[in-house]
Order: sequence, then structure tokens, then C-alpha cells
Amino acid sequence: MSKHFHEELQDLNDGILKMGTLVEELIDQAVTALKNRDVAMARLVIERDSQIDDLELVIDELCLDLVARHQPMAVDLRFIMTGMRLNGELERVADLAVDVAERVLEIADAPLLKPLVETPRLALVAQRMVKTAIDSFITRDSALARSVILMDSEADKLKDSIQNELIYDYIVKDGAVAPRAVPLILAARHLERVCDHATYIAEDVIYMVKAEVVKHHPERL
Repeated sequence: MSKHFHEELQDLNDGILKMGTLVEELIDQAVTALKNRDVAMARLVIERDSQIDDLELVIDELCLDLVARHQPMAVDLRFIMTGMRLNGELERVADLAVDVAERVLEIADAPLLKPLVETPRLALVAQRMVKTAIDSFITRDSALARSVILMDSEADKLKDSIQNELIYDYIVKDGAVAPRAVPLILAARHLERVCDHATYIAEDVIYMVKAEVVKHHPERL
């Protein structure tokens, strides 16, 4: 039974890895669609979201089944519960990738308001944080998880910079550009929210590995 249980834990680990890989691909496609104003790729991102939703349900069911049948304790229980939380956070990241893709559809037919400089930088931070957060779960590396949390301030600064430029340098000076500026502001907010969810994953990984709560306690980092 113990061997079978650990095989099922590995199945959960593999499921989270698959979910993470799919979500990373979705973010990459959404960001590429935004940079190139690629309508076809944006629509592909929106279509692929159902695949993530289906996998989320499978992983949730596996987690609940493991708890119900094996009644795990301590480290194993923390691993399963963290896996369930990660599953939900990754699904939300996928939803945010879809949100970015939807913004692409809104701006595709109009001239680009300004060259996208800081938005791709924010996108890279978001992608790096998500990948590192997933890696920290797979490798049970709390130091790697901490590094994710420490990246979040860079994402916040980039989002604020993008938002402030679009509002004060464009919308305030010419309200007619708002329909082209607002989707870019929203895209930056979506990407910053991706970083927030990566941070939540990292906080959960630290708890899983060290039974240490760092959520709402940045001084513990």
C-alpha cells in the first residue's frame, strides 16, 4: 500500500508538471500574440484554456482521492494540499493568459499607440516567476521559492510604470486614444497578476517544504 501511495504521489507530481508546462506555453503564446498583435495566436490561447480547465479537475480529483483513501500525515499531507493549491493558482494564471489574448483582439485593428518596451520586460518577469515557482515545487526547493517572492517587486514597478505612462502621457493629453491605451493598461495588470499567483505558489512551496508560513510575513524572507 505504501508503494502504491507513493506512486500516486508521483502521479500528482507529474500532473502538476504537465499543468505547469501547459500554462507556461499559454503565457508565452499570449505574450507573443500581444507583441505581434497576432489575432490567430490570441484566439488559439483562448481555445486552449478549456484544456487547462479539464486538467485542473483531474488533478483536484486526484488530490481529494489521495486524502480520502490514504489519510496522509505531515509532509505527505502538505505535499497533496500544496499540489491542490498550485493546481488552482495555475488555472488562474491560464485565465490571465486568456485575458491578455482578449486584449490583443481589442487592439489588433488599430495602429499601435506606442512601441511596447516595458510590457515585454514585464512579460519576461512573469514567465520567469511562474517557471521558477513550478520548479521549486517539483524540486522541493524552498530557496528557489523565496527567489520568486523577491522578484515580485520588480513586476509591480514595471506595471506601475506602464500604467502611469499610458495614463499621464497619453490618455490625459488626448482622451481619444483611450480605446487603444486601456487594453495595454489591462494587459500589464493581467501580467502583474500572473506574478502575484506565482508568488502565492512560492509561499505554498515554502510551507510545504519547511512548514513555515511566510504569507503576510515578508520579514521572514
